Amino acid sequence: MKKIRLGILGVGNIGRDHVKRIADGKCPEIELAAVCDLKPDRLAYARELAGEALPVFTSAQEMMDSGLIDSVLVSVPHYDHPKFAMMAMEKGLHVLIEKPAGVYTKQVLEMNECAKKHDVKFGIMMNQRTNCIYRKMREIVQSGELGEIRRTNWIITNWYRPQAYYDSGDWRATWSGEGGGVLLNQCPHNLDLWQWICGMPKTVHAHLHYGKWHDIEVEDDVTAYVEYENGATGTFITSTGDCPGTNRFEITLDKGKLIAEGDTLTMWRSKISEQEFSATNTNPFGSMKFEVSKVETDGENPQHAGVMNAFASAILHGTPLVAEGAEGIRGLSLSNAMHLSSFTGNTVEIATLDHELFYEELMKRVATSRRKANVTEAVAGDMSDTF
Repeated sequence: MKKIRLGILGVGNIGRDHVKRIADGKCPEIELAAVCDLKPDRLAYARELAGEALPVFTSAQEMMDSGLIDSVLVSVPHYDHPKFAMMAMEKGLHVLIEKPAGVYTKQVLEMNECAKKHDVKFGIMMNQRTNCIYRKMREIVQSGELGEIRRTNWIITNWYRPQAYYDSGDWRATWSGEGGGVLLNQCPHNLDLWQWICGMPKTVHAHLHYGKWHDIEVEDDVTAYVEYENGATGTFITSTGDCPGTNRFEITLDKGKLIAEGDTLTMWRSKISEQEFSATNTNPFGSMKFEVSKVETDGENPQHAGVMNAFASAILHGTPLVAEGAEGIRGLSLSNAMHLSSFTGNTVEIATLDHELFYEELMKRVATSRRKANVTEAVAGDMSDTF
């Protein structure tokens, strides 16, 4: 079987999982051809899993120039995702980046423009798009069988983290180390799924609390309100301070609603729309009748392996990626817009998001960050949570 020759850049928490996934045979069209990290113990770990003959590097450029690889999986700190993705693209290497696409949209727009100039496959690790619950949700919404969206609500507060989590690394929950808190570390997948299923909202007004529940400098509690082009509204609520937390995603539409909670997708369906019912009903206290059902799915949820296998297949066979790399700008735009709304106290138009203003505001906070770090540090391994 023909395989792609993959180099993994960054062997931190999630990078190690990727090495193990390939070593365990879960990605049959991928050969782990090299790994790169600054820390010797991580390189040694990769060799323990993949064999002592595995080529290892401490320089990203050297690995990319080695001739040993034709593709790169970038799993380094958030700020450096675009930097190394562009480096690989310019060398003609196919690229798969970890989430988020970057920290600020200005750098991600540059990365997306670079991708357009090079004939390479470019994907992003939005592995939750492989979840059968969310795939089915999107299918129903996009089909129009329940009409247009009227309201979306996602309360995703089961991201609880104790103070010890934040104390485990000086880069954690700092503006210079991560570039944000729960929105940028824990919630990129939720923000991506929200827009993937429901579409991008028109405006956002957000209230963020910085260090409300923990001794940190970035946000750990978020409540955001959005409006869509068709007049629909939505809320997105998240926190790392709620225990126990909740993960409930609800979409109200003209002819019913969908609720994803746990491993269950429930649908309420009416034969007519609310508009038709309201116009024809004569009972002052009348209410629509609904058929309620548990929605069947295909049960498939391949997660990271699914994204990696699709990446390999896209290179070898021209099949679709799970998520195009350029799509990473969407969830990040939501995150940046929420931050900017909080920084300025204003409602933010998503389509005309001021990328320069956000960058300037972010850099003000980086300059006073507890961790006086260069935000373009060399490879240090992944710093994000897995999801």
